[in-house]
Amino acid sequence: MGITLPILILTLPLFMFLLLGIGGVKMSRKVAGVLGILGMGTTMTLAYIVAFKYFFSGDPAFIIDGVRQQFQVFDVTWLAFTEKLVVNLGFLLDPISAMMLVVITTISFMVHLYSWGYMEHEGGFQRYYAFLSLFSFSMLGLVVATNIFQMYIFWELVGVSSFLLIGFFYRLPSAVSASKKAFIVTRFADLGFLLGILTLSYFTDTFNFVSMTSNPMNVLAETGGATFLGASVLTWAMVLIFTGGMGKSAMLPLHIWLPDAMEGPTPVSALIHAATMVVAGVYLVARMFPVYCVVEASMTFITVVGAITAFYAAVVACTQVDIKRVLAFSTISQIAFMMVSLGVARDYLMPGVHYSGLGYMAGMFHLFTHAMFKALLFLGAGALIHAVHSNDYTKMGGLRKYMPITHWTFLIGCLAIAGIPPFSGFFSKDEMLAAMFANSWVWGAWMTMVAGLTAFYMFRLYYLIFWWEENPEYEHHKPHDAPWQMSLPLIILAAVSCVAGFIPFGELVTWNGEPYHIHLEAPVAATSIIVAVAAIALATVMYRKKNPLPTKFKNALPGLWKAAHHRFYWDEIYLFITRNIIFGIICQAIAWFDRHVIDATMDAFAKVTQKVSFSIRGFQSGNVQTYVLWYFFGALALAAITWICLL
Repeated sequence: MGITLPILILTLPLFMFLLLGIGGVKMSRKVAGVLGILGMGTTMTLAYIVAFKYFFSGDPAFIIDGVRQQFQVFDVTWLAFTEKLVVNLGFLLDPISAMMLVVITTISFMVHLYSWGYMEHEGGFQRYYAFLSLFSFSMLGLVVATNIFQMYIFWELVGVSSFLLIGFFYRLPSAVSASKKAFIVTRFADLGFLLGILTLSYFTDTFNFVSMTSNPMNVLAETGGATFLGASVLTWAMVLIFTGGMGKSAMLPLHIWLPDAMEGPTPVSALIHAATMVVAGVYLVARMFPVYCVVEASMTFITVVGAITAFYAAVVACTQVDIKRVLAFSTISQIAFMMVSLGVARDYLMPGVHYSGLGYMAGMFHLFTHAMFKALLFLGAGALIHAVHSNDYTKMGGLRKYMPITHWTFLIGCLAIAGIPPFSGFFSKDEMLAAMFANSWVWGAWMTMVAGLTAFYMFRLYYLIFWWEENPEYEHHKPHDAPWQMSLPLIILAAVSCVAGFIPFGELVTWNGEPYHIHLEAPVAATSIIVAVAAIALATVMYRKKNPLPTKFKNALPGLWKAAHHRFYWDEIYLFITRNIIFGIICQAIAWFDRHVIDATMDAFAKVTQKVSFSIRGFQSGNVQTYVLWYFFGALALAAITWICLL
């Protein structure tokens, strides 16, 4: 494969960012929108061509002895620290990067098209499309990076892009606060990521992914058994690298930024949650997966963090009234589901045991299916907000009669995420649960419970929006389906969510050349379906029609409901620590020490210097006779000192 198409995939979004960012003020909304859509549409087409060639062309550059290879389309030197430690910029094509090219460009194009209708009357329209292009460029550069340092560069650029998009409505204090919160929290996480990169590269003398993942046992050997605080240096390095993924993918306790990121435009929420920023952490673990597999402690850490986060987010989602925040916590839970799937996959890579690909392939499969139906759900939420001008479900109810396209497409998204066959989420969720049960019944049972909560809170949301009691305001302002620019992406994504589960995913997106034929584990599938149907039935009884059951449930466990509604007070904990402890105690003590010790000492030096200089200022009077006199006294003093020393 030549380098023209890959270079265009990266440079087209960058060019559109520069064009719209610099020249957008001279363009009309229509011109800026059309250019942005055409630019991303072209990028998507090129990404599809590259992915198709990689998966289906049979090119010997991609497949050797039936094994699909990692192929560096280009890789040029950017920085050289030592002879071995070199930072390159390149384009790595392998099964997961090719898949991500399809996912990112597809969702980004849908968001570009959808935004043409959704953002039509908003200020800064041209600036908005410029930021979308920058975000797409950043994510594309991240997933095709040939080395971990290049990934880190684009990782930070994704952070900048998300800051700009979340804070797009910069005149709203809540949007400004949310953008700063996202930026600051992920920066702390990325510090850990950088420390992990530097630690790993110090021992391995490389940043290159192919070098590190092709023989992970060498990476383990190169650390020489070095330890720190009771754990191996390699364990520390991989956990620190995962810290960056915890921030981007909003894992506990670094999750607090994601629900507030809903302050950005709803299409931005779809872009961030569905296919790009929040899956970067999952992609990072998948990219470094062979190295993680030789460090069992790091895989256990990933599994535990993912399992706790998945349950926490699912419980919180059951109590939220803002429809975008329900979907935000749903995203946190689903991303954590993928993390657990990757974390339990280590048993399939033990020496001498054939790799089945179950946990790894299931996680990647769910990343693909989740991108489609979560984008569908967020864009559907945008259509609802566009119709009723509120994020609060209490302002909705009975909308199925007024918005049939949104209703049916949103229902498909709910069925997919709940894991109901034959929708795509069922197949990927079943594979993940099968991997978890194969590792341990504890993980399987725990995550089956999370899957049941997912079905419950999604159909709670569905019934409260489309059934329940109609809002009386409909008499004055009758809701209706969104314009075609917004409805068409919903229909396309709904169609994909119906059929994506039948894609032979495991045979295409392989790791280490080992295909995995996706099949249903009958006991796991039956259990997951029963749990999902029971959860949907419960949601139907409680929320299909207005009734006292939700209030009774709330009153039965008021403490739990209140805590979950307030996200178990994580924001309050952070505020207490920062305001009362860091700023109130630590910073005040440091400020007192700075003022009364450091500043006072320096002030004393200044005052002494000032007084001494004032007292001897006569030495520099400009009078020649005075200079001669002082010279004479100095000569006498020097002669006396010399004479004393010679005695």
